Amino acid sequence: MKEKKFLTKAEHQVMLILWNLPDKGGFTNDILAGYEDPKPAYTTLATFLKILTNKGFVKSQKVGSMLYFTPKISMMDYCKIVMEKNCEDYFKGDIVNFIKFLIANNKLTNEQKEALMAELA
Repeated sequence: MKEKKFLTKAEHQVMLILWNLPDKGGFTNDILAGYEDPKPAYTTLATFLKILTNKGFVKSQKVGSMLYFTPKISMMDYCKIVMEKNCEDYFKGDIVNFIKFLIANNKLTNEQKEALMAELA
């Protein structure tokens, strides 16, 4: 993906299911099974998958008469793109202030803070 693109809430939900499938991919029915009730209509999910393919987040491969979908970007790579955008948009690219914000607003336990400090040392 050359141009950085972002997922809508509905697209993100599809990607979360794909990223968490045992084989990191599946058929439309496999993805549909990953939804909690109320599940979207099969045709709605098929539309989301087509959009995600067009946006470059998903690739499909024909297996028999069905399409098998796999992510073209990992969850961590997408997370990095989103975090970089949030840092730029809300903290003018100041990573230190971004990290301070995350620490202050995520109610870390003392144990988690110590582990973070040890990791940064």
